[in-house]
Amino acid sequence: MSTPSLTALPPAPGQSRGLRSITVTRADMDPRTGLLDYVVRNDAHTWIRRGGGLVAYGETARFTVTGPDRFTQAQEWWRRELAGAEVLDDLGIPGTGLIAFGSFAFSKTSPHESRLIVPRVVVGCGGDGRAWLTLITADAEAELSAEAAEAALAAYLSEPDAGRSPGPGDRLGPGVLSEDQYQRAVAEGVKHVQAGELSKLVLARDIVAHLETPVATAQVLRDLAVRYEDCWTYAVDGLIGSTPEMLIKVENNTARARVLAGTLDRANAPADDPDYATRVLAGSEKQLHEHQIAIDSLTETLQPFTSSMTSHSEPFVLQLPNVWHLASDVTAQLAADDDGRVPTSLALVQALHPTAAVCGTPTTVAGALIRELEHLQRGPYAGPVGWIDAGGNGEWGIALRGAVVETPTRVRLYAGCGIVEGSQPAAELAETWSKFRPMIEALGLSR
Repeated sequence: MSTPSLTALPPAPGQSRGLRSITVTRADMDPRTGLLDYVVRNDAHTWIRRGGGLVAYGETARFTVTGPDRFTQAQEWWRRELAGAEVLDDLGIPGTGLIAFGSFAFSKTSPHESRLIVPRVVVGCGGDGRAWLTLITADAEAELSAEAAEAALAAYLSEPDAGRSPGPGDRLGPGVLSEDQYQRAVAEGVKHVQAGELSKLVLARDIVAHLETPVATAQVLRDLAVRYEDCWTYAVDGLIGSTPEMLIKVENNTARARVLAGTLDRANAPADDPDYATRVLAGSEKQLHEHQIAIDSLTETLQPFTSSMTSHSEPFVLQLPNVWHLASDVTAQLAADDDGRVPTSLALVQALHPTAAVCGTPTTVAGALIRELEHLQRGPYAGPVGWIDAGGNGEWGIALRGAVVETPTRVRLYAGCGIVEGSQPAAELAETWSKFRPMIEALGLSR
């Protein structure tokens, strides 16, 4: 049973619960670096790729919920907030106007609270360098003007958070499962696949970073955004990372997704073999099989919401600083329902999650095995993370290559692997270390 909790900030004298916002145009930014100048606070919410995206500060309203209907409850809350809102937005493009950042638990049984957060100030930048600033308030008497928005932004930027240097006491510690225990879990998962109970199972594990001094989240995010520019660098309420996998993006009735399945570590790749990744990944029956399961799962689920859909006939090799992936991009035109409404990005998240890429196939069998074999609470790891605007546009990634800041000096990292019939426990363990690497390095640690 879900337990929703509305914590929109209580109204003071002169306030109403109705949200009010203004969006104004700002001078264009360099799309390669512009938003990085605003990632200066450890409490900022971020969504950045190749210099474009959103950085937000403060909090005007918050909604939290647990349970299997967490997506439905969140959508209903967002609709109620929009119904009574006053919005001044001359730009009218995706990401402007009223916006909420979100993070959702991976599992419907998780006690972790899924959340939507409406910030106070948002700086946005499109892929073309076009920039804007949004001010959001619940104060019925607050001034909505460009000057008020700039003043609010300046107040947040006036006290940037300091970075940190690695200390001799910084260390990585084990998580819930040891390396040996994880390998035994993988071996057990392979047995279930071989028995025909399912075709794929995704098993994750965690490790813990113990730091001498408080984590500098903004510094970590800037490092990730620069080094992993083809990924989506995210931060929502202590969930941080840089994901290569787009669950769904909706922009003016067009939906896009990026599916990854199939991984090759770059650490030991031969330097004199430019075709190595393509040959090893595209030539591997195991990797191609795992990828096809993931792409079929997404397209079959997305199909009822679309009027047309296209995807790569063959996966391409996505090169990241730590690994190569087999990847496929899917584009779909969304269809209106019988009432003439096009599904929002959050509605599609509800339909698509969990995907085969982070759970397995079939998902009900895989989900039960995950709870049996992993022995950990994933919380928001591998759950949807991103944003939605008043028009239903949004971008939702899968919270991978990331971590949860549990205390100022303790950060829990997560990584998982797709287990199919040909999986080898030692190889899957090594793959988790390659996926931990972005966060380990961004924290200034070493294995």
